[in-house]
Amino acid sequence: SPAIPNSVTSAESSVSPPIDLTGDRQISVTRIVETVMARSPTVWPMSSIAGPPLVYVAGPLFDDGERWWIERVEQTIAMSGFATFLPHRDNPVKTVDNVKEIFANDKNGIDRCEIVVASLNGVTTDDGTAWELGYAFATNKHIVGLHTDWRRRFDNEVVNLMIECSLNEMVHSLDELTASLAAWQAFRS
Repeated sequence: SPAIPNSVTSAESSVSPPIDLTGDRQISVTRIVETVMARSPTVWPMSSIAGPPLVYVAGPLFDDGERWWIERVEQTIAMSGFATFLPHRDNPVKTVDNVKEIFANDKNGIDRCEIVVASLNGVTTDDGTAWELGYAFATNKHIVGLHTDWRRRFDNEVVNLMIECSLNEMVHSLDELTASLAAWQAFRS
């Protein structure tokens, strides 16, 4: 993410005089920016921020094995030259008091990203992942499904048809994911 200054000068803003954000009244500029972006995701679309394209990494993360796998997926994406949003890393620890904040952060992550990569392993697709895919499809994101599970769910489809038909591409290994991301970057250039 871009560096955020500790003070804002009049050269950076024609609306406000300089604001000192140090000392006794120190506030978190990062937190303010995150709040503005969460409430108004169109304020700074990802394409206007210098840096690599953002990939939202979706998938189940409820046990050590699922977290290990989704973190390997995230590392593969990062090594391919992308910034990543990983929900369990980029949110506070879930409590009864912050579930709406986590929902807003995750939704904002999808709003800001250019690609969603979703792990679709398991007997059924995780319900949170299914929601993330539906929202990503509705907002015209490029969606890559990653399915490395050898179990057969359906006769004529890899995963549920509503999920499978929302994907731009289905890949079956981390190597195929790397190739898919490289092709997306080449097409985008």
